[in-house]
Amino acid sequence: MFFHVPGWMQAIDGVLVRSFAPLAVAILVNGLDDLVIDAAWAWFWLKAKLRPAARLFPPGSRQLDSAPRRRIAVLVPLWREHEVAARMLEHNLAAIRYPEYHIFAGAYPNDPETQDAVRSVAVRFPNVHLALCPHSGPTSKADCLNWVFQHLILYEEEHGERFDLVVTHDAEDLIHPEELRWINFYSARYDFIQTPVLALRTPLTALTHGVYCDEFAENHTRDMAVRARLGGFVPSAGVGTGYRREALERLAQTASNRIFEPESLTEDYENGLRLFRLGYSQAFVPLVRGCGSGDFVTTREYFPQDFRSALRQRTRWVMGIALQGWQRFGWKGKPGEVYWLWRDRKALISNPLSFLANLAFVYGLAAQAWTRVTPLAARFAAATLALQVLRIGIRMRCVARVYGLAFALGVPVRAVYANALNSAATLQAVARYGVARARGLPLKWVKTEHSYPSRAALLDHKRKLGEILVGSGYLGAPALAAALATQPRGVLLGEHLVRGGHLDEDSVYEALSLQQGLPVSRIDPHSISRRVARTLPEHVVRRWRVLPFRVAEGSLFLASPDLPSAEVNTALRCFTALEIRFHLVTPAKFEKLTEALLQSSWV
Repeated sequence: MFFHVPGWMQAIDGVLVRSFAPLAVAILVNGLDDLVIDAAWAWFWLKAKLRPAARLFPPGSRQLDSAPRRRIAVLVPLWREHEVAARMLEHNLAAIRYPEYHIFAGAYPNDPETQDAVRSVAVRFPNVHLALCPHSGPTSKADCLNWVFQHLILYEEEHGERFDLVVTHDAEDLIHPEELRWINFYSARYDFIQTPVLALRTPLTALTHGVYCDEFAENHTRDMAVRARLGGFVPSAGVGTGYRREALERLAQTASNRIFEPESLTEDYENGLRLFRLGYSQAFVPLVRGCGSGDFVTTREYFPQDFRSALRQRTRWVMGIALQGWQRFGWKGKPGEVYWLWRDRKALISNPLSFLANLAFVYGLAAQAWTRVTPLAARFAAATLALQVLRIGIRMRCVARVYGLAFALGVPVRAVYANALNSAATLQAVARYGVARARGLPLKWVKTEHSYPSRAALLDHKRKLGEILVGSGYLGAPALAAALATQPRGVLLGEHLVRGGHLDEDSVYEALSLQQGLPVSRIDPHSISRRVARTLPEHVVRRWRVLPFRVAEGSLFLASPDLPSAEVNTALRCFTALEIRFHLVTPAKFEKLTEALLQSSWV
């Protein structure tokens, strides 16, 4: 021996040596299970390369346009989401490139702020509807969705219409412009369609959210795609999920009119399994780039960005999928179905073991433990390490495809952090589930706090102004084509249309409001106090074409005929510590405001 081992370390070594072999075997089995999915993924990829005709190509523009347009209802459950609900609705209304859809946003009677946020959008957009639950909240996401669906049925009865498809989304979702078109296209063949979900990118220092980036990039590139191709049931992700109406009605018939199970912590996951067992066809849309936008057709959102919030969410996931799913659905089914149940529930074992393996690896390196284990255990450890390196490499490949190579280089560090997070969530889930079962208590639904992307992060998903003008009925398609053909270089489309007499400023700015998610204001100069108008210096008002018209709730409201830029925000930050909120006004109205207020305010 090259060094003296203290007594306390000898005791630790004894435990480590005795547990090393079984731990390595368990991790090896888990790695081999993942290797099966890796091999299937590689085979499907190679098959598509060698036999292009056999590949299910993503639909092109002509296919999407030629598909019969089915009426789609988007259901959004809300509880205390007043800070994000209006922005979510406004942005997605501006982004979605599909005409036949309505949004039903559910809220509770004891959440008036969220109700007001939804109503502020509904008064401007006839395809947005507030669906008020009959009882106080919070209850559960499933309960809220069930009542939203009842409001959908009531709307159909009152208007003599029927929705063919239902799509579920959450308050923080960034819906891809092409998503509804793709769901409409695939609904001709499938009863249940799940589109990919990805986390919005955050800085490398945001470890917790980076874990979500890694896991969703891998799961929705590899796991879900293989799962669907191998005939396994496709679980709903809760967002970006499309249901044919017939499938939802069948769910209601089999569960006392409960489409979404109120007692379930993961009702979305269960719906995928329930529909699979009822024989309905399912599809997972591959993670590919859209034919028009060039970016991945996927729902993007922010996930929890601190350890505590992520722990709370993941505890609910483990309790709902692994423990409650085990209790409610057992291990019934054909061998293929049981295999996917195993993969969904093995986190109960693999999560704690992965973290223990990390600890054992670090300690083994520090204490040179490899000198005190049997050759067989060392071989198991080497095989396990090789599989883990392969696993990390595959995850880095998936992450690099979505977020780039620089972000993918952080995968090894985030993988260790993820093992600690998932292990803690699993232990907490088992403890809470055990206590609830022992005391005969129902499992408690815990809401995840949501945040919504900044305006700058949303701009890539905006529809073009011309699309909105035509889609909203302000302008005909031939008139738009003629205007684009004669549009001078350097002149904005809206300005060109106004000059040519095709539209007035009010119509153009209504469309801009829809595109940019900024409200249009009609401000009476007499309603603005002199003190508020003087909030910014006159030279700032004239240079940046912004005019203060209200101060309320810690915010400075500015009227401007121009779209706000980062440069404007930076400049204005030098003059106010209040949150800045922009409202659009037409150039003519802005000139009247400044003429009336600047002369009377700075004298």
